[in-house]
Amino acid sequence: MIETRMARRRVARLPWRPAMQVFILTSVLFANAVFAADPDIARARQLVREGKYQDAYGLLSPFESTRAGDAEFSYLMGRAALGTQQPGKAKALFQRSLAARPDFVAAHLGLGRSYFALGEYAEAKIEFETVLRFENLPPDVRSQAQVYDQAARQTLDDDKPLSGFGYAETGIGQYRVNETVGTNALGGGDRRDTFYNARAGGGFNYALQNGYAIDGTLDLRYRHYDNSDSRSDQDLRWRLAGSKAFGENNLSAGFRGRTSYRGDGNYRNDVSIFADLRMRYDPDNQFSFGGDIRRRRYPEGRERALSRTTALVSAGWVNSFMDGVGSFSLTGHAGRNYATSRPDGDSNVFGATAALDFTVNKTLSWGGFAWWERDFYASDNIHFHPDTVDNTVFLRRRDNLYEAGAYLVWEFVPTWTLRPELLWIRDQSNAIGFNYSSTEFWVNVRKSF
Repeated sequence: MIETRMARRRVARLPWRPAMQVFILTSVLFANAVFAADPDIARARQLVREGKYQDAYGLLSPFESTRAGDAEFSYLMGRAALGTQQPGKAKALFQRSLAARPDFVAAHLGLGRSYFALGEYAEAKIEFETVLRFENLPPDVRSQAQVYDQAARQTLDDDKPLSGFGYAETGIGQYRVNETVGTNALGGGDRRDTFYNARAGGGFNYALQNGYAIDGTLDLRYRHYDNSDSRSDQDLRWRLAGSKAFGENNLSAGFRGRTSYRGDGNYRNDVSIFADLRMRYDPDNQFSFGGDIRRRRYPEGRERALSRTTALVSAGWVNSFMDGVGSFSLTGHAGRNYATSRPDGDSNVFGATAALDFTVNKTLSWGGFAWWERDFYASDNIHFHPDTVDNTVFLRRRDNLYEAGAYLVWEFVPTWTLRPELLWIRDQSNAIGFNYSSTEFWVNVRKSF
């Protein structure tokens, strides 16, 4: 009887066992599906850090449509796309990352690298300058973007806060004094000198937390004239500053200086404090605003009275066109020279600079610039004039200063460039003795590190 009762219980339980198995299996599959809906971000981060970009891309790509609003996911997938030679895809992913997190410094660097890989050098430079700052760069936009791209690669791929660049160049050229009313009256218009020049320097950027950074550059220039009557030129320029990146903008403030050899063992020293704001309006346009207070101190002797303080403000615009292979910039400045013992007194100044750059291909680019400044002096003074009875005239000095230049850059092997450049200078004044003009042409070979 007991055995019959137990047998009935077993028979009664049997129909429930398949249902229970189905329930358990469904639960496990559902749990796995839920788990699989979340990408393994930690694993993807590790793969990117190790340079295994194809594996990282394969891990993340199934979740691209569902994680579009995740800044870190889009950034990591962008790094993976860039590492697998998909710069167009990487560009879209970094843009998506920044839309979700505008202050993401690494995504700005990644986006700049994507523009550079696509050959959109002007847009790359604008993007890089939301988070990086370097001065004393070569004049062509492609080389500038290349310096920034190298620094970005060091930061992202090497995962180090310190990045930098270096260079050395040398060449030969000719300096020629052009005829002006000043040279006609005072002589010197027949000067033709061959010169040899050399230049070396570099810069660093140290990334801190929350978009802060410290940067510095050093630039040493030397020119030797093949004429015993002409002094050699030596020039040392430096900068040390801090910056803060916020969204599409970057604010920088710091110190810059310049020491120039004036002959007979004497040097002219410039030291300034400055602030500069760069604003990326869109991928093709950047606006900048700056202020600078500089003290220029001449050595003891006849030039000492030329020492002065200069306060300047500036505003600029950079435009990228033709998909980033062309760049046009326009900058205006205004200020005052004061605290001086110059015979002509203080002066108000204003002027403008325009520059054009065009990249022909990955190894060839060209460009040029034009600079103008107007100086209004405050004091009447006696000046030389050849057409008066006593060769003097009493007037208030007015100057127009002009510079124009052009360059060609050819990268004949990686990191080596050939750089012919032309520079024309014209100082025009109502005071005869301050009229001057020269033309310089040189060819340099540059090695980038």
